[in-house]
Amino acid sequence: MKKLLIVFGLLIFAIVGCKGQLESGIKDISVEEMQSLLKIDDVQLVDVRTPEEFNMGYIANAQNINYYSPTIDEDIKKLDKNKPVILYCRSGKRSRDCSEKLIKAGFQKVYNLEGGITQWEHEGKEIIK
Repeated sequence: MKKLLIVFGLLIFAIVGCKGQLESGIKDISVEEMQSLLKIDDVQLVDVRTPEEFNMGYIANAQNINYYSPTIDEDIKKLDKNKPVILYCRSGKRSRDCSEKLIKAGFQKVYNLEGGITQWEHEGKEIIK
């Protein structure tokens, strides 16, 4: 009986743990983790800042999708749902919010750069100007 309770407890823990992971689907990543992910050919890098912010400097190979644009939902649909997406903004808040939009739209692998481009620059990484 004791073994049955242990197995049952582990089963519930596994189900709850997996459910939480599936509900979120968003992984916050560090600058170092992002550099590793950028080596994958299929990754989509998206800067969700305004066009004005983007033009002041961006991470190489990023495309700009303005989080505040009235067309944000249509712009998201132009991304490939089957490829990983890394999002960043100035500090990580807008990109986190946009990550949730992507998950709701059916994207499977969504990554959010913790600290945004500010952290990227702080760690001495290159910005395209």
